[in-house]
Amino acid sequence: MAAPRLIALPSKRAKSFDPKLFLTRIGKGKSTKEYQHRQTIFAQGDPADAVYYIQSGKIKLTVVSKRGKEAVIALVDQGDFFGEGCLAGQRVRMCTATAVHGHAIVVRVDKATMLRTIHQRSEFAELFITYLLSRNIRIEEDLVDQLFNSSEKRLARLLLMLAQYGKGSKEVSVVARMSQETLAEMIGTTRSRVSFFMNRFRKMGFIDYNGELHVYNSLLNVVLRN
Repeated sequence: MAAPRLIALPSKRAKSFDPKLFLTRIGKGKSTKEYQHRQTIFAQGDPADAVYYIQSGKIKLTVVSKRGKEAVIALVDQGDFFGEGCLAGQRVRMCTATAVHGHAIVVRVDKATMLRTIHQRSEFAELFITYLLSRNIRIEEDLVDQLFNSSEKRLARLLLMLAQYGKGSKEVSVVARMSQETLAEMIGTTRSRVSFFMNRFRKMGFIDYNGELHVYNSLLNVVLRN
């Protein structure tokens, strides 16, 4: 059976979701905190008792196996939620959340407050559910990408995602610095393979890096290529 020709890029966040609505509809039971680079918001095994919302910055979600092997499972960005597993009965955190690329400002909403808001505010509940469904689609796309695409295509797709391809009309986007080890962990390959593909992408004019990483829309050609 042939692999799918095109792996969809991340779905756009629900247009109806308004972060300002989220912040204004919740009164007590929330707090805002600034986290510096590499500072932990919560750790794997901690009590799952709150939902988090990113006002600014990026958060890395990682999992460590019993043998001590760490894997990056997601990068969540400004306007995203994380830690919502507590709403579905999750008692302890299944991953560790860490601020990356500078500082991040994160809103923490107690589980009880979040549930009360969802039950009492049907409009907010609809927006939140729409967001979660959009995120679920993204997870399915990531799984298909991991199962059927080569590591070269997975890296190209990840770079386009980090450049927020499809959310604007810019031909080139500047991506926050990220180590090749982290990129390798996210696509399931080695750092040496990432280095090889990054050099290839640069020679082909798809990316450029000299202190900053610039990703060009033409990198999409790698994802579409058979």
